[in-house]
Amino acid sequence: MLISEIHAPGKIRLIEAPEPVLSVNPPANLSGQIIFQPETTCLCGSDLPYFNRWDEWPVEQGHSLHEMIGTITATNGKKWKVGDRVLAVPLMQQGLSERFILDENRAIEIATNIPEEQALMAQPLGTVVFALKKLPNLLDRDVVVVGQGPMGQLMNATLKMLGARHIIGVDLLESRLETSPKMGATATVCNTKVDPVAAVQQILGGQLPDLVIECVGHADQQFNLCIDLCKRGGHLLFFGVPPQTIDGLRWRDLFFKNVTVYTSVNPDFSRDFPLAMQWIREGRINVAPLITHRFPLSQLQEAFEVFRDRKEGAIKVIVNFPGRGQVA
Repeated sequence: MLISEIHAPGKIRLIEAPEPVLSVNPPANLSGQIIFQPETTCLCGSDLPYFNRWDEWPVEQGHSLHEMIGTITATNGKKWKVGDRVLAVPLMQQGLSERFILDENRAIEIATNIPEEQALMAQPLGTVVFALKKLPNLLDRDVVVVGQGPMGQLMNATLKMLGARHIIGVDLLESRLETSPKMGATATVCNTKVDPVAAVQQILGGQLPDLVIECVGHADQQFNLCIDLCKRGGHLLFFGVPPQTIDGLRWRDLFFKNVTVYTSVNPDFSRDFPLAMQWIREGRINVAPLITHRFPLSQLQEAFEVFRDRKEGAIKVIVNFPGRGQVA
C-alpha cells in the first residue's frame, strides 16, 4: 500500500509501506481497533507546517492529513463492522496512507442525506463546536474573526446560528472575504487596504467587539492584532494552533485591557463531532461554499500547493483516494 513521505520542504510523494495488521485482541487500554481506509479527505491549515517542514513538530511518514471519511476494512472491537463508512481522525495527523490502524472510538457515523464531502466538514466544524462551548453566551454579542480561511468561515456560520449580532471577518485576502457573507459574516475588513481597528470601530459605531477569535495560528499568527481589536474587559479565543513561542507578544497590553483568553484543542468524539454532523445533516449550517477544489490522490503535490498558496480562491481542498467500496 502507499503512504506519504515529505522528503523536502514543500515536496510530498507516495511510497510503498507494509499493510497494517490488527492483533486478534485489542490492547488492554483500548475497547477495540479498526483498520481504516480513507477515501474522501481534505486539507487543513494544520497540515501545512508538516508540508513546509517548519520544524514545529517532527515530520514522519503519513503526514499530514486528518480530515477524512472512509471504510472500515477490519476490526477487533465491537463498535463497528467491516464495510461501515465513518468519519475518522488519526492520531498526530498521520492519516495520509491508504490504510491505517485506529482506536475505534476515534470514528463517528456519517450523515447519508448530504454529499459526502459536506459530511466531511463535520470534522473541522466539531473543533469549532468544542471551542465555542467554552465561551460565555454569544447571543447579541459583537464578534471579530481574524482569518477567513476554512476555520474562520466555520466560525462565522456557527456564530450566526448562536445569535451573534455583528460578525466581522478580517483577512488579508479579498478572495476569501468574498466567501465570508455566504458563511454568516455581517461585514468584512481587508487589512491589506485599511487599518483593521479603525474599520471595525466604524462598523460598530466607535466601539470594539466583545469577542475576538484568532483563526490564523502557526507562523502567521495574529495575536497582537487580536489584542488591539478586543475591547477592555472583552474575550479573546486563540483558536489557531500557536507556534511554540511568540516573539514580540504584547502581553502587558492584554493584561491592562483585562482581556480573558481562551484556547481550544482536542474535541470530544462522543459529543462535538456528532453534534457538528447533526447540524450539517439538518441544514443548520451550509458548508457547501467552503469546498472550492478537488484533486485525486495522484495529484497530491498539486493539491497541497494550491491549498498552501491559496490559489484560485482555495478554501477547502478535497483529496479523493481510490478504492471506495473496496474492502482490502
